[in-house]
Amino acid sequence: MTDLLDKAVAAVRRMSAAEQDTIAQAMLSLAQIAEPLDVEPEHRAAVTAGLEQADRGAFVEGETTEIIAAAFARVRDAP
Repeated sequence: MTDLLDKAVAAVRRMSAAEQDTIAQAMLSLAQIAEPLDVEPEHRAAVTAGLEQADRGAFVEGETTEIIAAAFARVRDAP
């Protein structure tokens, strides 16, 4: 296991059981081990819109360099 994955797992351990299950399901889906998640009908339109935004690269708000810098700062400052 990499150091980064160790840090991620440590962060997830501090979350509630429900949040841990959500993260675990996402990880398994990314690893293509789990079945795709069922999307509730009332959320389907929002999920579809988000996927379309991601395809266009339009979901990132603000200056790209500022967003990247903030992400690196969060990782750098993490316990």
